[in-house]
Amino acid sequence: MSVANNPSANLVEAPSAAPSFLVSLQKVIQQNIRDYGMWIALFVIMTFFTITTNGVFISSRNISNLLNQSGYIVVLAVGMTLVIVIRHIDLSVGFLAGFLGAIAAIAMVTWGLPVYIVIPMVLCLGILAGCITAFLVANLGIPAFVATLGGWLVYRGALLMVTGSTGTIIIPDPVFNAISNDYVPDIFPADTGFLPGVHKLTLILGFVALIFYIVSEINGRRQKQAYNFEVLPMNMFVVKLVFVSILIGAVTWILSGYNGLSWTVVIILIVVGAYHFITTQTILGRHIFAMGGNPEAAQLSGVNVKRLTYVVFGSMGMLTGLAGILFASRLRSATPTAGTLFELDAIAAAFIGGVSPAGGVGKIMGSLIGALVYMSLTSGMNLMGTGIDAQYVVRGAVLAIAVIFDVVTRTRGK
Repeated sequence: MSVANNPSANLVEAPSAAPSFLVSLQKVIQQNIRDYGMWIALFVIMTFFTITTNGVFISSRNISNLLNQSGYIVVLAVGMTLVIVIRHIDLSVGFLAGFLGAIAAIAMVTWGLPVYIVIPMVLCLGILAGCITAFLVANLGIPAFVATLGGWLVYRGALLMVTGSTGTIIIPDPVFNAISNDYVPDIFPADTGFLPGVHKLTLILGFVALIFYIVSEINGRRQKQAYNFEVLPMNMFVVKLVFVSILIGAVTWILSGYNGLSWTVVIILIVVGAYHFITTQTILGRHIFAMGGNPEAAQLSGVNVKRLTYVVFGSMGMLTGLAGILFASRLRSATPTAGTLFELDAIAAAFIGGVSPAGGVGKIMGSLIGALVYMSLTSGMNLMGTGIDAQYVVRGAVLAIAVIFDVVTRTRGK
């Protein structure tokens, strides 16, 4: 009997499609567990807190506040990722951020400088501080842990000095305070026309980002195929596109329900996008990861290890200055306690995001996801009324799990 005349023929082949898809999905996840693990963790955490808080966690207001609160941590985590990739650490960034935020406040309040001069000045001071650390590490051979621990003490004392006489320094500048507290204005009326109460510009920007992502992924896949590089199977590629597209659409819709994009989110996107491009598309990025993988081999291959050390620590200092600006802007003031434990939050976010303590492995997007995981835990537990003691235990356990996960995956890879 022919297949066309046998109705049961399709019933024999159909079940094999699902197992084949599941096998492909399992294989892709196993091969890319370092990349997908953090996304899975973020999804599980957000689902758990959404259920336990009766949907409050996923509300537009809370997600918007979560992203704004994560701003300075994301910025620090991006810089810390590169520092850890080259096998170093920077413990000074917390109080350096607090100190530079206080300098910004003093420059505007006491010195009367305008904000468009203060911000570049603070970023340059951050670069200078990072280069001082790089000099101690690259030229004098002092371990980064010791050098930056000394910086931690110095900047802690400097912060107390500049704020000691007045304590909290109130920042009255509306432009500076808008950086972390205001939102991108909508170009359409909010309460009239189509979708009243929804931020239309955010929807448009989200749609543009979605189209850009799909086009770039398709072009990237074609380029890899042209050079015979390994790519995802077509069914997995489609699943990835659909999943990320749904994620972008969901985030866009949630943010559009409460004032739209904040300026903090815009800054996060710019920083993450710029550093993602540098680390994945430039010679500088390849040299940084080569140095982290094997500094001696990189040096013998012509990579200037000392110069890269200056670049990475200088970049860390600049991002620290930006983090200090974001934090001072959010509080609308500079305080003697600003920067406390920032360095640990940044290190935790970087490790959770997949950077390896052994160096040479890490992604900028991972830093973003790691920071969101870390801050989601804090936000969710606060909404649940969890005590601060239990919060530290949970965050410490998550950090330990992330490092154990890195060790296990690296051991299996060998």
